[in-house]
Amino acid sequence: MKRTTTNIILIGVIVFFSSAVAGITTYSMMKSKNADRLELNNYNEMFQQNPNVKLAAFDNMDAQPVDLTQAAESSVHAVVHIKSTELSKTVVQQMPDFFDHFFGEGMGRQRQMQTEPRVGFGSGVIISKDGYIVTNNHVIETADEISVTLNDNREFKGRIIGADPNTDLALVKIEGEDFPTIPVGDSDALKVGEWVLAVGNPFNLTSTVTAGIVSAKARSLGVYNGGVESFIQTDAAINRGNSGGALVNAKGELIGINAVLSSPTGAYTGYGFAIPTSIMTKVVADLKQYGTVQRAL
Repeated sequence: MKRTTTNIILIGVIVFFSSAVAGITTYSMMKSKNADRLELNNYNEMFQQNPNVKLAAFDNMDAQPVDLTQAAESSVHAVVHIKSTELSKTVVQQMPDFFDHFFGEGMGRQRQMQTEPRVGFGSGVIISKDGYIVTNNHVIETADEISVTLNDNREFKGRIIGADPNTDLALVKIEGEDFPTIPVGDSDALKVGEWVLAVGNPFNLTSTVTAGIVSAKARSLGVYNGGVESFIQTDAAINRGNSGGALVNAKGELIGINAVLSSPTGAYTGYGFAIPTSIMTKVVADLKQYGTVQRAL
């Protein structure tokens, strides 16, 4: 009898501690999800979406074959073509001089040279109806002038709000109202094998959509020299000019910003990488509010 009572007490203690551990684990998970939801809510308050945008219907039971037409149609209007121009500049170069080496101070001669204007092309994603656009920092990094062309061929002058080389993200603004937008999805909820679309302007061709799957998550390539890297890897074709474009899921939600092409030839060979929206939302919110990203010292 005594042994039976001891066993009952022991079982009760085990059940109590198991319940406590389960409760703490559940609380931690709910707290993390609430924090992510709060961050997304803050983002949506700062970058107001166009209410006329419709998401594609998505049902796991009806997902085969996958119909990506609605996702493509809803997202292509919010992806823009960005032309960045670096104007001609006067630079001073030090030129070697043979006689100055023997009879002068050995400093050579200075010569003024005029550089040629440089033009680059990329993509961007409209994230608010009043004209805020997210793109890659390397698309606009050296730009003196920025021209933004929408899918309906309207052209606007863009200005840089802020840029962050550590994440290769930048925020650009065009003036106007009621621009089309792409709703932001949860990149952390992506699963390997899930269908995605890459939308952008490869080779200066506008409004191009390619399809693929999520090949891997949280990739680090070492391309940002110690910056923040946690790429979504996809086999959707990403070529030059796609930089700054949208990676969207089957519902038409933005889940990444196309950023890196891994190829020995400079053209698509099966691997493309996008910056997840879990990083993007924090960065662009800081860029809008402060002009720079706030990081702990």
